[in-house]
Amino acid sequence: MLCRMDLRETFANNLRRLRNARGWSQDELALEARISRSYLSQLEKGAYYVSIKVIGRLADKLDVEPDEFLKRPAKRGRAR
Repeated sequence: MLCRMDLRETFANNLRRLRNARGWSQDELALEARISRSYLSQLEKGAYYVSIKVIGRLADKLDVEPDEFLKRPAKRGRAR
């Protein structure tokens, strides 16, 4: 059985990666996306589920397609 990352964890990791790639702090992205910094922090920790509306705002501000948040990391090697 494959160990699959929880979607909330996948979203959290991708959100953090995309924000960092943009060079933005949590405060900057939260302000741009019109959400609180504490809510953004909880999203990046995988503590909260996110709404479609917020995904749309985040994608718009990070200049990515919304599906970028749900892409699973590429598999590395063939180790089991």
